Amino acid sequence: MSKKSKTVFICQECGYESPKWQGQCICGQWNTMVEEKVVEIREDDKRHRGASGEKLKANRLSDIKSGSETRIDTGIGELNRVLGGGLVVGSLTLISGEPGIGKSTIIIQAASKIAERCGKVLYVTGEESAEQVKMRADRVCKGSLDDLFLLSETNMEHIVKIAEELNPAFLIIDSIQTMYTDALESAPGSVSQVRACGNELMRIGKGKKIPIFIVAHVTKSGDLAGPKIIEHLVDCVLNFTGERDQDLRILRAYKNRFGTTSEIGAFEMAEEGLTEIHNLSECFLEGMEEGTEGAVATALYEGTRPLLLEVQALTSPTNIGFARRTAIGVELSRLNMILAVLERKANLSLINQDVYVNIVGGMRPEGTSIDLAVALAIYSSCKRMKGLNRVLAIGEIGLTGDLRSIRNADKIVREAARLGFRTVIMPQKNAAKLAEMPGGLKVVGVNSLNEAIQTASQT
Repeated sequence: MSKKSKTVFICQECGYESPKWQGQCICGQWNTMVEEKVVEIREDDKRHRGASGEKLKANRLSDIKSGSETRIDTGIGELNRVLGGGLVVGSLTLISGEPGIGKSTIIIQAASKIAERCGKVLYVTGEESAEQVKMRADRVCKGSLDDLFLLSETNMEHIVKIAEELNPAFLIIDSIQTMYTDALESAPGSVSQVRACGNELMRIGKGKKIPIFIVAHVTKSGDLAGPKIIEHLVDCVLNFTGERDQDLRILRAYKNRFGTTSEIGAFEMAEEGLTEIHNLSECFLEGMEEGTEGAVATALYEGTRPLLLEVQALTSPTNIGFARRTAIGVELSRLNMILAVLERKANLSLINQDVYVNIVGGMRPEGTSIDLAVALAIYSSCKRMKGLNRVLAIGEIGLTGDLRSIRNADKIVREAARLGFRTVIMPQKNAAKLAEMPGGLKVVGVNSLNEAIQTASQT
């Protein structure tokens, strides 16, 4: 059934609406009436994004007022950092991660802090009982829980009814794969159900100006489960990662309509829940030993802060067959390119050597600023060169063996000085732009991989 439309005439000066055209408006202006078609919306149309009874019309972009979005402080600094400064009112945020990684923990912590600041918060759980959520809240939440409401339900129609009655300042859905709507007969978690429930949540969030957190499952390969349409519907996609045998948890944004996607948040899993890690560089470098061969420190710039890491490499003679190339945290194609440059430009024969490279701490850095550190770590392990533990190496390696500049090198240098490094090896172009050198730190600018190897050998 097609939607009915009617024609109205609107004054461009005062906005007066008339069912018929008239030469002079009630405001006294002549020839200001413009014809517009208005589509009538059915009251029972749940697919409509706007509020019920709202008149549908197109507006000129020049007539729409722009302004900064309103954000809600979650009470967790690292979460605010990844979100771009806090939760935007009316936004939908999707958070994913492996089972047991800490998704529900960080959400219940944020919910309790928002409830203390902003009022009522509705936590909808479809996987756990109310008693299980209460046990977690008693363990990880501090303060009063009077404004934190819990609903154990999977029917979307019932959830919408409760949300309209409660009118919360924050809504949590845990998880989207357990929700279903009566309008469809398919099972919860199916493509059609996830799409329909996602559309309904978007209508609630945008129409009622309620920020919504949606928890989603992941597949065995770590990708987001379910249809890709849910990623396109939401405003922000967060991913929680970490190793089960370690307490470190990394929160990263893969999509953010209200902020950058290069920011990360660091947490430590403890008995009282997730605690923020403000100095992530020290956490990654705390196990770096003095005089170890094959270990070099490097750095990259994540969002608004420099992050220092330790790169470890090991070369071992190949016993049989082809030499192995294994990398954790570094793309294998990038490692093969660095090995080719080392063999051709630095005369380092690795054809009969197994090469293993690891980024300590389980971090998977993006970008090419760690290329030089990977090359020096491999060279150090192959040549049994020690003493590089207080040397920081940054720079992108080109196929010609030259070093290319990186961004925010000055901030990385200041962070290296703060953590007690003695020498920083970087591209000459970056070193030439440094306005001042921190006290006690030696910055060496090099143009090629060979120059970097000679500098590291003399350190």
